[in-house]
Amino acid sequence: MANQVPIEEGLFSWPAERPQLIASRCKACDALTFPRQDACPHCTERGGEEVLLSRSGTLWSWTIQRFPPPVPYTGPTDRETFTPYGVGYVELPEGIRVEGRLTENDPSKLEIGMQMELTFETFGQDASGNDVLTFAFRPCE
Repeated sequence: MANQVPIEEGLFSWPAERPQLIASRCKACDALTFPRQDACPHCTERGGEEVLLSRSGTLWSWTIQRFPPPVPYTGPTDRETFTPYGVGYVELPEGIRVEGRLTENDPSKLEIGMQMELTFETFGQDASGNDVLTFAFRPCE
């Protein structure tokens, strides 16, 4: 089995038994930002604190990506091999909306207001043969 590495260091806690997304909270204005940033996009204060976000929330909005996106997309780029996928905003209890891939691509199975939970999927492989993980949201059972 290949090693697993995050798509971007500092995007989510890894390795961890139950990884969480990592945001930043501004010490000056209390703004919460995901992904975390060194400077607050609201007031430009530097040096916010790291916040681990909840693993579940509510589907706020969604769509189905039905055509291959432009570069830097690394998957199949022709319509015959491209698989549509869901993309949505999930509102977390901390009051932040996180945009992410959805594991569900059937519109009849997605509904605004439904409960979603964080999961992790293999995005591809790096040059060393490691599985590169990214986050996604799936409907709660």
